[in-house]
Amino acid sequence: MKPQPLLLLGTTPYALVFADAFSDIPQFEVVGFVENLDRQRCQQPHGGLPVHWIDDLAPLRDTHAVICCLSTTHRDRFVQAIKALDFSFATLIHPTATVSKKSTVGEGTSLNIGCIVAGFTQVGRYVQVNRGVTIGHHTVIEDYVTLQPGANIAGNCHLGTQTYIGIGATVVDGIRIGAHCVVGAGAVVTQEVPDRVLVVGVPAKVVKEGIDGK
Repeated sequence: MKPQPLLLLGTTPYALVFADAFSDIPQFEVVGFVENLDRQRCQQPHGGLPVHWIDDLAPLRDTHAVICCLSTTHRDRFVQAIKALDFSFATLIHPTATVSKKSTVGEGTSLNIGCIVAGFTQVGRYVQVNRGVTIGHHTVIEDYVTLQPGANIAGNCHLGTQTYIGIGATVVDGIRIGAHCVVGAGAVVTQEVPDRVLVVGVPAKVVKEGIDGK
């Protein structure tokens, strides 16, 4: 079967890495990128592929799928603008990722190289799970969460919407982290984290309140 054309939302340097990582998925073929902030970026290709301005996308709606490759938890704004155009969102699971048949993965979510999702876990919509992330059993990952490379989320955890888990961070068993939080790189979270805080260190402690994700 011919792969479906796929557009990536975002034109950052990481968008090229994202495209490269998921080039091994036979169901989709990355054919371009989408820009929503600076129309001048559409004047030059990105990694040899065209960059489309968001307002010009409508003719591609019935043929192309989309997915957001931005790591920021504020990607909800971009996603909602594209949803208003009635595009279909792809769900990408890299061939080297392992997902239990007892778990679910929402639309618009990407599971990158070497990820592991244990049984009875719910991974929400528009979640970005980067390289080598492990997610334990009976865990809930809400929408728009970002899990950076090497993060380790244990079993029976709950991560609130638009929370950002930094590279190499660990969340121990049974921990609940609120919405719009940031867990710093390498932090070890051993107790519940309220909404809208930044935690860092081993063990992780709150160093800033009133934040809005990252």
